[in-house]
Order: sequence, then C-alpha cells, then structure tokens
Amino acid sequence: MPEVDASFLTLPRHELADAALQRAKDLGATFAEFRLERIRSESINVRDGVLESARDDEDLGLAVRVIHDGTWGFAAGVALTIDEAVRVAEQAVHLAQISRPINSEPIELADEPIYDDVTWTSAYEIDPLSLPRAEKVALLVDWSNRLLQHDAVTHVTAHVSSVNECKFYANSEGTSTTQQRVRIGPKVRATAVDAETGRFDTMASCAPPAGRGWEYMTGTGWNWDEELAQLPGWLADKMSAPSVEAGTYDLVIDPTNLWLTIHESIGHATELDRALGYEANYAGTSFATLDKLGSLKYGSPVMQVTGDRTQVNGLSTVGYDDEGVAGQQWDLVKDGVLVGYQVDRRMAKVNEDVLGTDRSNGCAYADSSGHIPIQRMANVSLQPAVDGPSTEELISRVKNGIYIVGDKSWSIDMQRYNFQFTGQRFFKITDGKLDGQLRDVAYQATTTEFWGSMEAVGGPETYVLGGALNCGKAQPSQSGAVTHGCPSALFRDVRILNTTQEAGR
Repeated sequence: MPEVDASFLTLPRHELADAALQRAKDLGATFAEFRLERIRSESINVRDGVLESARDDEDLGLAVRVIHDGTWGFAAGVALTIDEAVRVAEQAVHLAQISRPINSEPIELADEPIYDDVTWTSAYEIDPLSLPRAEKVALLVDWSNRLLQHDAVTHVTAHVSSVNECKFYANSEGTSTTQQRVRIGPKVRATAVDAETGRFDTMASCAPPAGRGWEYMTGTGWNWDEELAQLPGWLADKMSAPSVEAGTYDLVIDPTNLWLTIHESIGHATELDRALGYEANYAGTSFATLDKLGSLKYGSPVMQVTGDRTQVNGLSTVGYDDEGVAGQQWDLVKDGVLVGYQVDRRMAKVNEDVLGTDRSNGCAYADSSGHIPIQRMANVSLQPAVDGPSTEELISRVKNGIYIVGDKSWSIDMQRYNFQFTGQRFFKITDGKLDGQLRDVAYQATTTEFWGSMEAVGGPETYVLGGALNCGKAQPSQSGAVTHGCPSALFRDVRILNTTQEAGR
C-alpha cells in the first residue's frame, strides 16, 4: 500500500487539533471534532488530438464542529496556525450558542470505539498528480488519434480528472485518523456526423471512474486498447441502426449501465436523511420511508444490495468517515426486502430503536474543510449470484428483448420512484442471440416495479464496479464520489420508449 504524502504529514495537524479541541472544551462543548484537509485535483481535456484545457486546484484548510448545549456549531478557516485553530473553535461554539433557541432536538451521537492515531490509504499504485503533465496529455492525444484514423469518427474528446485527498481527523473522544484517497475519472467520446443529413451521434467509453491511480490508464482494471479498437465500429453501427419500436421488452442490462440505476433508485433512496425529509428542499426525499423498514418489497428475491465503505478501489471507500467511524459493510436490501439505511452518528442514535442498531455505519462525509459533514452515500452495490449465469447465458434466455450497455442520460422524480434511463449501446435480442444495434431507446418504470421484474443476476465474473465523481447533495452543495458494483441482470417486461418520438421529432 502507498504511504500518505510526506508533505501533508509535515503539517502541524496534531498541534492544531489539540489547540482547537481544548478551546472548545474550555468553552463548554460536550463534543468537538477537528479536520485538516488538503485536496489536490487536476483536469485535462483534449479535443481532436489537441490539448484544449488543463487545470490544477488545491484546497487546504481546517474545520471545527462542536456540540454545545445539545446544538451543532461549525466553523472553518484557512490559516494553519494555533491562533486560527483557536479562533475557529471559538466561532463554532458561538454559532452553536446562536442556534440553540431554534434547535428542537438536542444532538446525541451513537457510540463508536476510539481509534488512536491510525493511518489509512486507498488502494492505488501511481498517484496521477506525481507524473509530468506532458506524459498524461500524450496518452490522451494518442487515444484521440487512434480513433480519428477511422472514417466513422468525425470528432473525439478525451478527458481525465484526478484527485489526491489527504485528511486528518481528531475528536474530543480520543480518535485521530490520517488518511489519503486517490481517485481518477477518464472518459473518451467519439462523434460521427453525417455530412449529407447533418445527423450525428456519439459513442463514449464505458470505463468508470475508480479509486485507482494512473495505472488505471495503462491497463490495470480496464482494457483500454480493446475498447478504443471497438468504439469506431460500434459508432458506425449505431449511426445506421433502426429506431426502436416502443413497447414492452425483456432486458439484459450490463453493469456499465445498471450502476447508474442503482445509484438513483437505491443509493439515494436508502439515505436515511432523505427518508426522514431532511433533503426535501433541494435534493428530494425517498419513497422508502422509515416505517417501511423490514416490510417494503423493494424487488424480487434475487435482489441483494449492500452498503459498503470498504470495497477495494471504491470511490466512497474510506478507513474512517468524517465522524471517526470505521468503514463497514452492511445490508440495505436482502432477498428483495428493505432492511437497512445509510446513516451517520446522530441519525443512528435518534433512530436506534427502529434501525435495530446503536451504531453508525460510517456515512458522514464533507467534500472539503469548508463544509460541514453530512450523510453521504456509501458504495451501494447489487450482489452477484454465487453460481450465477454469464451475460451470454442471460441473453440466451430472452426471445424478444434488448441488451443495454453503458450509461448516458437519465431522469428520476424527487422521491426516487418514477424513472427512465438511456444508454450508450442497445442490441436487439432475437431468440437468445444479439441481432444488431437499435437507436433511441429508454427504459421506464417505477423503482419497485423495475427491481421486482429482475428474474436473475449474473455470476461473479459479470460483476463490474461503476460509479461517478460528482454526486451532488446538500445546501451549500457538496460533491461526492461513489462506486456501485453490480453483475449483469435479466429483467422481464420492461417499458421501452422511443426517445425521438417522445421528443416530438
């Protein structure tokens, strides 16, 4: 495993934490926590083989959150001095005092073991930010030029985002953690334009962002050479493919598409703050309310979904969350029934009788030192069947259907219930075999209807980690990275829309 960046370790994290926590205690805080964070990021964009833009960012600062007289107080700063740490602690306590008259629910936290000066790093080999930019640009240019050699391709965009996140956390209970997470998000998109008709279409790579380093760009975890070689042919076939006839079809959905449906209809729906109504003003609520725990039939009996903060190479994987809670794995849906939620320490304590546990599952996270930790999504994944079928075997069970690969656009209501999703590639299935591509496909359903129609999930060899770097939530808005693993899966009798017809064209 890699080590935490030495330049971060030289920062006076323990001294600043000690000063801030002591000052909060002296002012009457019953609980206090300190964070020192440095987030370095880079974004590179290449268009048609030419560098279009490159950006470096660094966010460095400290934050203090307290409970004073049963009320939260939070403040942040950027100067890494003892005086600033003390000032920020004083401001956090002051804000708690100001807020106390409007606080109707005294804050209590679920218990958590103490972790004394522990260190954790994510699973990567090469920090992308340690490499010369010219080397990274050269790879994207090479990928672009490979695609531009094909007559089917008119334009190519290639992009990669990289993040190195270092975080020190300490609280008044005695926990202190130092962590480093590296993540990377590449995307290549080829565009074809019919010069005579003006019609155009795109085909993007399906490689998801990952909790990996630059090794991901050179073949570890994804076969880029194979995908780049196939993209032009897929795009040409899509340009000439017939438009889908709207109706009801059986679907085999590839994990490169299904991860997004999991994210929107399960991941967000099982965030307990949504289910309790805390996100109603901005990001919405959830149909999977707390009174349905243990009884809601979320899907078919083959549906097994876990929340996980320990998944290797997961984007939401941590050693410890932003409340000092160790990473865990737990059940969200078991045998098709809702059995759990994603919670932080406060929600775990308040709802322990209903949840059946008195411990947080480690879902507190802030995307920078300037933001307060909120309940954030774990790696939410649909589990494969131990002896499940291959993708080819799932396709062989379909007489009249569609095989869907890759994600694209989507829409879902504010309760995470009514939705529709499109994709990158749609293959007609006729009598158990692929029968050419289709265009203009979107599948539409309600969450419980869709997951209830899932007849089978693939075996472990079909399991792939998908995900996103930019899941938004909260006010002020915070962005989180999250992974969703899943196998290929077979769904029966799903409504298919023709997107061109729906658009009135």
